[in-house]
Amino acid sequence: MTRAAAAFAVALFALVGLAPAALAHNQLVSSTPADKSAIDTGPSTIELTFDQPVQNGKGLNSIVVVGPNGTDQWQGGEAAVRGNVVSAPLRELGPAGEYRVGYRILSADGHPVSGEIKFTLNKAGNGTPAPPEQTKTTGTAAEPSGDDGGVPVWVWIAGAAVLLGAGVFFALRVGGGAQK
Repeated sequence: MTRAAAAFAVALFALVGLAPAALAHNQLVSSTPADKSAIDTGPSTIELTFDQPVQNGKGLNSIVVVGPNGTDQWQGGEAAVRGNVVSAPLRELGPAGEYRVGYRILSADGHPVSGEIKFTLNKAGNGTPAPPEQTKTTGTAAEPSGDDGGVPVWVWIAGAAVLLGAGVFFALRVGGGAQK
């Protein structure tokens, strides 16, 4: 019976120890401008740095910058990827107030990750928002849905329980030979 307990303990330790790595997704670690910062002059680019590499490819990643009125968009082009950094050009900003930067990226493991940062422009600029025809394809990134499209966690838990049970059964049947 001690073999069964030892096999169960080892299997449980492996299951708990490996679970965070299997469920990990990219996380935003910094941004320029910084989240919740107040700036006097608008930057020329938005830069988001993640803790892991981001997949590169046309249409895989998007950054949308929405101005204080909640509808005008200020991004100046497509998002670009360099390793774990995603950036997008920014038009010269206009009215003073809070700007929201919505993003949706595809992590190296294939899971989409979305989120939002905010910054406040203290002094109005002379810029104008992007024309409507340039914002049609990227308008959804500013409003993350919260659904990252990944496999639900209960599937991983059920699979782990089945594997754990099979491992204990196998250890008892094969490893339970005669002792002398």
